[in-house]
Amino acid sequence: MGLILAFTSQANANMEFEASGKVTAELRLFPESPQFSEQYQDVNFSVAVEPDLFWQWNNGLDSLSFKPFLRLDQHDNERTHADIRELNWIHQGNDWELRTGIQKVFWGVTEFQHLVDVINQSDSVEDIDGEDKRGQPMINLSLVKHWGIVDLYVLPGFREQTYPGKKGRLRSGMVIDTDQTRYEASNNELHTDLAVRWSHSVGDFDVGAHWFRGTNRDPILQMGTKNGEAVLVPYYEQMNQFGFDLQATIESWLWKAETIWRDSKSDTYWAAQAGFEYTFYGVQESNADLGVLLEYGWDQRGKDATAVFQNDISIGARLALNDTSSTELLAGMIYDVDYDSTSFQIEASRRLGDKWKVTVDGRFFSTNDNADLLSSMDKDDHIQIGLERYF
Repeated sequence: MGLILAFTSQANANMEFEASGKVTAELRLFPESPQFSEQYQDVNFSVAVEPDLFWQWNNGLDSLSFKPFLRLDQHDNERTHADIRELNWIHQGNDWELRTGIQKVFWGVTEFQHLVDVINQSDSVEDIDGEDKRGQPMINLSLVKHWGIVDLYVLPGFREQTYPGKKGRLRSGMVIDTDQTRYEASNNELHTDLAVRWSHSVGDFDVGAHWFRGTNRDPILQMGTKNGEAVLVPYYEQMNQFGFDLQATIESWLWKAETIWRDSKSDTYWAAQAGFEYTFYGVQESNADLGVLLEYGWDQRGKDATAVFQNDISIGARLALNDTSSTELLAGMIYDVDYDSTSFQIEASRRLGDKWKVTVDGRFFSTNDNADLLSSMDKDDHIQIGLERYF
């Protein structure tokens, strides 16, 4: 923070400032009684605030962004939380860019799982799909060359994964107690991680490759006790990860693939996610576009995997009406070949004027084997309605 303030003191009188953001009211409706007695029943309400502050000076070569986040949840104290998603200073050179502070970085091309997206920690109390991320402290130097872009990362400090509390829905059978979190690194969450990524576009192909060394974002859950009750305690190992991602845009086809090799004390394995998306443009001579998706997720560990996608087929469809209200619909189903279980998700959104947006999401689970990681959510089918106000 002090480094950022030191640089911003150089700003001249021509500094530009923009403020925006949104407030979201969210209602979750669960038609079934919970699987575990401590969980709340059928309705949950929450409110989230996400300001977005941006300063720019030095003819646009320097900028500072600040994106805090706050959610207040009706029932789950763990879901009532705050975070700094971004607080970083960016300086642009002729063929390089330096970012210093807290930031979100996204890697990946596939739709249903992002294997290579390893920099930021998942904010799992927000949702279970891994799309919501916590801000990560970093120094990121980006070098732009004719043969590709090279990103170098120094990541001082680690962010723990968030989990629902005892009263929360969409959680495991045993509560995960982050107060007892353990680490392989001797300096615990203060360990400094390193990463490098190369990305390049060649004709119809976008390719990327990375190496990451540091604290594994996915913890091992070990048995523990708290106040005489059995709980799960996260244990974060050190790991090396090499990864590759590829996207090919060939006419109406998008071919996508991600693969990783991960090595830690407990395990060494390969995993991959690959598939395609085909888009039908101007459906029925309208402005609407319809995309059809198919992906397969594989993990070398099979049923011993700690990830949901170990042998899974995912199909989906994306409909964009391309109207003035930006109406969109995404539906998908994931079938687990090993456990014969399915999960279905639907997401819809539509703008209401210039400042309002309504979203409707649904998640539905069907499991047949208690060994399946999704079995603890078998009673957590729900519909989520969100109303967003932009400012």
